This record gives sequence, structure tokens and C-alpha cells, in this order.
Amino acid sequence: MMNTYDCIIIGAGAGGLFAAAQLYKRGKRALIIDMGDTPARKVAVSGGGKCNFTNMAADWTHYVGQNPRFVMSGLAQWSPKDTLSWVKSHGIKYYEKEPGRFFCADSANDIINALIRDIGNTKIQSNTMVKEVVKNNDTFTVKTDHGDFSAHKIIIATGGLSWGHLGVSDTGMIIAKKFGHKIEPIRPALCAMKTGAFSSELSGISLPIEITIGKNVIKDDLLFTHFGIGGPATYRASLFGGGKMTINFAPNIDVFTVLKTAKHEQGRKSCTTILSEILPNKFARFICNDTRNIADYKDTEIQQIVTRINKCKIDDARAIGLTSAEVTAGGVSTADISSKTMESKLCDGLYFVGEVMDITGDLGGFNIQWALSSAFVAGNCV
Repeated sequence: MMNTYDCIIIGAGAGGLFAAAQLYKRGKRALIIDMGDTPARKVAVSGGGKCNFTNMAADWTHYVGQNPRFVMSGLAQWSPKDTLSWVKSHGIKYYEKEPGRFFCADSANDIINALIRDIGNTKIQSNTMVKEVVKNNDTFTVKTDHGDFSAHKIIIATGGLSWGHLGVSDTGMIIAKKFGHKIEPIRPALCAMKTGAFSSELSGISLPIEITIGKNVIKDDLLFTHFGIGGPATYRASLFGGGKMTINFAPNIDVFTVLKTAKHEQGRKSCTTILSEILPNKFARFICNDTRNIADYKDTEIQQIVTRINKCKIDDARAIGLTSAEVTAGGVSTADISSKTMESKLCDGLYFVGEVMDITGDLGGFNIQWALSSAFVAGNCV
């Protein structure tokens, strides 16, 4: 006879474990099913192994999706302050790298160990692939390659499709689709981007910039790579897709005035030399590889250089792919999920947690905060 649980959680990431912890506190009998051999594999590598576990700025404006306001209720029920208090209560040492952005002082494993400690004797069924989920009356049956398991409630916490080498699958989205949920198109996010706009010789150069993509403006550091652009600014821009964007390589400098002043006061210097005073030398040469004195430049030529610096248009930017992306944009549409409970509006007893939904956070601890917030809600509403 098949054991029946109060709830089966599919996925042993941060969201799945945290949801299980809420069920354990409430005395519910739960089972976690995971395809990998160890839980919270993405947490282990997040933040360079230090796990940027929350960001005090977390609100709906730091998330993207068809309806980013969906996160409001979840973040209200389990806020960044709650996450920080949870970390403190487990004796985890942490530090504030930037205002409101918190990392583990020692290792991301401290977060993982705390998550596992909180699930008590909840069983994790590891190395198990879910083949199908069916529902008969008020009972779900989860069919796996290690037998069948049944429960009255199901929480889908399978995450996205990024970091493929850690073991990921689209199982959660397949289950959601079976029960009538729409899947928003999947694409890589928080990743570097390919473009033919720059020379590979610029690889390794970093500078503060401003990227405009659609209606979105990102101010952060950009890193040139051998295939295009990376760094925090690019990662954050990738949240909004690829294609066309405009980069300002000197957002706080009036380059036209700098060059015009130099034309009159330092006329015997080359344009490249002048630009090297405000931009990395190699990048200055890329912008203007001309040995003429600045005094010999027409104003129209100066304006063309200014445009290359302040309004550099890129038409071919594209994300490098899910393999190297930190998160997956898109996923199960939130249109048919309750923001107050994380339960499906189409199938009673089916809940969703974290990245499997069409909610993607900005760079800086926003995604793990959403995983915990949505898991807290689901775990307490089951």
C-alpha cells in the first residue's frame, strides 16, 4: 500500500527546503523529491560560494515578469528583515557587502545546513526523477523512477533551467502545463551577452556605465569579454531580453565639453590622449584611434566621437545561453496562481514556489529572497 503524505514537495532547492520547514513546524508529514544527489546545489555556488541571501531593497520594482507586482504579498508575509532574522537565529556569520546586500561570511553551506536543520526528520528522496503527476479526487500521485508516492497537496519548487551542470529539468513546467497553466517563454537572464560591437582586444576592461534597454535604465559596472560584454550592468540588462540597447560609457562626464575645452587649451594633444584621461587607455584607442591633434578636429567630428561614447547603440546583443545564466526568466504564468497563497487557481492543492514561476529578480539577493518568501507562504497555506 502506498504511503500518503500531507504534502509532496518536488525540488530540494532553497524554496523546497524552506517550504518543508514550514510544514514540519506545523506538524505536517511531507516528502521532498529531488533529481540530484545533494540538496540546494544552486545555493552552494551562489554569490561566489558566499550566498547573497537577501537584499533589503526587495520590492516588486526589483522583479520582472508579466506581473512583477505578484511578489508583493509574498514579500510582505516573509520580508528581507525576516530572512536576516532567520540567518541570525541560526548563528550564521554574515556581512553587508553593499548597503542592504548580505552575504555569508564563511560559506553558502551555512545557509544550506540551516535549511536542512529546519526540515527536521522530513525525508528527501534524492536521485529521483518525476515522470508524471496525476490527481484523483483530492489525492495526487507522483510517479517516479523509484516508485509512486501520494499526497493531498503538491508544491512545485523545481526552479529554472539555468546552471544545467548542477542538474535541472523542466519537470515543474510540464506538471503545471498538464494542469492547465500557461508557460511564459523561457530565456536566460542575469548573464553575459554576445555582441560584435566591440573588439576582443578590450577583454578584461571594466568601467562604470549606463545601459538603456527599452524603458529600463541600468547604472553599474560593465566588463568587456572576448565575446562581448559582461559584468553586473550587463547581467542586469539581460533581465529585459536582448537585441537593441544604448550604452553611455561616461554617464557622469560631459565628453563634448571635455573635448571642446581640450581643443582650445591643449590643442597639440591627440584625441586619444584626451580620452585616456576619462576612459581606460585601450578603450580610448578603440573609440578614437587617430594621431591627429585635437585642434584639427571639426566640431562635427567631435560630436561623432561623443555619440560613440555617450550613445553607443548596439543592435545585436543576445544572452549567452541558459548554461551560463544565473537564473531563468519566464516560467509558469502567475495569472492563474494566488499571490496570497501560491496555490493554483486551476487545480486545488497544487502550489508553486520560486523561480519556476514567471518571476525573476534583479542581481543582488532578490531571487533567493523570492524563493524563501514564496516558500514561506506556500508552506503555511498548504
